[in-house]
Amino acid sequence: MIDFVEMLNSRSKVPLYQQLYEALAKAIQEGTLQAGEKLPGKRSMGGQLGVSVNTVDTAYQLLTAEGYLESRPRSGFYVAQVQQLEQCPVLPVENPPPLPEEPRFNLSTGSIDNSLFPFRTWGRIQKELLYSRPQLLSQGVGQGDFSLREALAQHLAQYRGVRCSPQQIVVGAGIEYLLGLLVPLLGDTIAIENPGYPRAKKVIANGGANCLPISVDGQGLSVEELNQKDPQAVYVTPSHQFPTGVTMPVGRRTALLGWAYQKPHRLIVEDDYDSEFRFDLRPLPSLQGMDQQGRVVYISTFSKSLAPSIRIACMVLPPCLQQKWNQRYGGYASTVSRFEQQTLCRFIQEGHFSRHLARLRNRYRKRMEQLYHELTMRLGKKVKISGSHTGLHFLLTFPCCNEQELIEAAKQQGISVTGLSQYSMGSPKEKRAVILVGYGGLPEEQIPAAAQSLQQAWSKFL
Repeated sequence: MIDFVEMLNSRSKVPLYQQLYEALAKAIQEGTLQAGEKLPGKRSMGGQLGVSVNTVDTAYQLLTAEGYLESRPRSGFYVAQVQQLEQCPVLPVENPPPLPEEPRFNLSTGSIDNSLFPFRTWGRIQKELLYSRPQLLSQGVGQGDFSLREALAQHLAQYRGVRCSPQQIVVGAGIEYLLGLLVPLLGDTIAIENPGYPRAKKVIANGGANCLPISVDGQGLSVEELNQKDPQAVYVTPSHQFPTGVTMPVGRRTALLGWAYQKPHRLIVEDDYDSEFRFDLRPLPSLQGMDQQGRVVYISTFSKSLAPSIRIACMVLPPCLQQKWNQRYGGYASTVSRFEQQTLCRFIQEGHFSRHLARLRNRYRKRMEQLYHELTMRLGKKVKISGSHTGLHFLLTFPCCNEQELIEAAKQQGISVTGLSQYSMGSPKEKRAVILVGYGGLPEEQIPAAAQSLQQAWSKFL
């Protein structure tokens, strides 16, 4: 016989009805109260416990609503049939792993200078929208607000040579999200650059496609090697190949488009990575703008031009994929806040974005030139520096060195760098050590000290 009096603790801060509810639910779950067993009436239970009828009634009603009890008219409350579940052992609580130590100089390729974000303009636009556009709290269109897609179409046409209508554009929370949705529409086998962007490889593989590595040479992805194999699609970064920094020339681009045109369903996914940061000439037009048969899917992001945490990316679908996209994802909701969408829309329409990009290019160009000068002066002629014309990182090529030893030596000096082999599938063909040095998040005043630290770290290799 269960002792109901032991269920309550008058000194506890938990309300009495909650204590009774939890105690009875536990007793039913553990089988102490059996299915079909009748509980004392509300007045009787209240008298036993020394509480009001309302307290008991509230607990009973909660248990009935959740299916622990059955209320039978003119009869009372009975325990319902509840299957007892076997409890698994409680795992011990482990201390979280310590956070990695922040490097003195972060020279990773993904770093940017957060101080360059247009805080005042972005904040002003967002505040105005918050007070003047309460309708933005409502759910919008899955592809993204039409006004933003219209602004993006005009911007991409003007600055990247992309030819599209707003109806072809999809706005989503980052390239990984958009690429993940795209992969099932591309086919079973997708070619990727080798070396290439590892996150894209992971997204494609997670989407169920087989990743087919294709070598990258001095002009980008090898179309000759691509022709020897038969993937349904290929993922490329022609404007600024990551991580080698190579720009695909027009001859290679037309050859790549020619490969796509050979079969009716072949597609090219153009990731326009870092295209806005070209320092020697204006950014090259997109591959999509050269496409005459609608075979290129164009993807771009604002993670480097604005901030990684503002999860806004856009994708331009060719006409052949629009119907498939709508059939598969037509009921999806947008993954980007409408306030963020409309802030970006006005930021573009009012000319702030183009001016912001001009400031960024000017600032990063000065940073690149300063670091290039410091590294050239300190590392000597044995180390080849390449990839300075585009993007936010250099490649340093060391003859007859071990790449991992160079990375570890830099780490000992508190410097975070990566090696080219980390982005390769299989055994890298490059016999020399190639180190990637990113400068996006390196303040100008730290450049001399960072270059000096690299010189000290690698002095025995020079």
